[in-house]
Amino acid sequence: MTGLLHRFRTLPLRSRLALLVATAVAVAVAAVAASCWFVTREQLEHQLDESLKNSTAIDKEYVQNLLNACAGKAVGQRPSPGSFSVQIIATTGEPCAAPSRTGAFPTTDADLAVAGGDLDDLLHTVTGTDGKKLRVYTRPIQLTGPGPASVDTLAVSVARPMSEVDDPLSTLAWMLLFVSGIGVLGAGAAGLWIARTGLRPVDELADAVEHVARTEDLTVRIPVEGEDEIARLSRSFNSMTSSLATSRDRQSQLIADAGHELRTPLTSLRTNIELLARSDETGRAIPPDDRKALMASVKAQMTELAALIGDLQELSRPDAAEPGPLQVVALHDITRTALQRARLRGPELTITAELAPWYVRAEPAALERAVVNVLDNAVKFSPSGGTIEVVLHRGELTVRDHGPGIPAEELPHVFERFWRSPSARQLPGSGLGLSIVARTVQQAGGEIALRPASGGEGTVASIRLPGAPQPPPEL
Repeated sequence: MTGLLHRFRTLPLRSRLALLVATAVAVAVAAVAASCWFVTREQLEHQLDESLKNSTAIDKEYVQNLLNACAGKAVGQRPSPGSFSVQIIATTGEPCAAPSRTGAFPTTDADLAVAGGDLDDLLHTVTGTDGKKLRVYTRPIQLTGPGPASVDTLAVSVARPMSEVDDPLSTLAWMLLFVSGIGVLGAGAAGLWIARTGLRPVDELADAVEHVARTEDLTVRIPVEGEDEIARLSRSFNSMTSSLATSRDRQSQLIADAGHELRTPLTSLRTNIELLARSDETGRAIPPDDRKALMASVKAQMTELAALIGDLQELSRPDAAEPGPLQVVALHDITRTALQRARLRGPELTITAELAPWYVRAEPAALERAVVNVLDNAVKFSPSGGTIEVVLHRGELTVRDHGPGIPAEELPHVFERFWRSPSARQLPGSGLGLSIVARTVQQAGGEIALRPASGGEGTVASIRLPGAPQPPPEL
């Protein structure tokens, strides 16, 4: 059995479907044919029994004439009952049989019991002298006239051959077998055709998958027809290939942008190092001030490279990746820490802060870096001696600077990776800061937006995070 199941599972899907359909039809046809055969047999046997019970030709006159013929009191042959076999049974003598096509049949003890008055009547099947089966009905009979002196009680047995039932049943069985065979073969052919037709979209899908695997062409789309499961599978495949194509394009764009951003600091760093190496090789010393400037430039470029690599590592995680363990953190404390770093980077700036308590669930390190990035942007674009206003009120952190602001046409791009305003190309930075901020805030369930400040001077960065002004009880 296990071997058959294994062989069945190794068959192609369309062959399995055709075989299952043919098997189901075969079982259904066999059940219907068997039911039809048994019902027909029951009906034919019932009709045969009723014909034996209602044999009106076997009356008292016929029985009397048959008895007289058996006793030698009548001249001529014994009367023939036609299609019946008839025997007169007495408890004191041999049965008296009328001539018939089916020949004589044996008398059983049950027949004698009917003749003796112990049974009312009897229906049973016996084997005749010619080896053929007969259906026999035995009933008692009383004659109106005097019978033979040796006969006290009589019974008459009427028989008909079982071939009247068996022959039609045999013909019906062969006919049902022939029709069932044709039905099963037709069902198998129909099942194979249905399987091929129904699985044609699956074949197209398999061809498309093989084409994508072979050529890496993610532009392949499968035509979608209808609303069935195959159409749903086709739509899912098209959606998958579209997402993969988008992901590959974003990956290619990220690599190209990263290469572009890395080229500038690396080129500057290589130039400075080559100058220092040439000075050592030629023995021509670089003036102390110039050497100090070169070393400062090398240090700045190294710092920029380290920051860029850190940003790339942060963005290497997919957007759907699970963030780190979320904790209940005080947003106002994180903002204070970020403000201290911002004041160190912009000592000439005036930074004011109004921070109301607010507790949120987030990844502490990521949230702190996001707030630091927002403040760094404000410091970077604020003029010397300018003011930065930081307010935290009911879960909304706003950072306003008084710099040149962001043009309206550039606002939709500020959160894109590596995007930098044309006016900020000469300023340090990778263009990844706000992209990292946006993802961190969204993972914490919040929202971030940039808008022009009122009065047309500066920009307002707004971060809104769900939380509460009081820590939860577990704290």
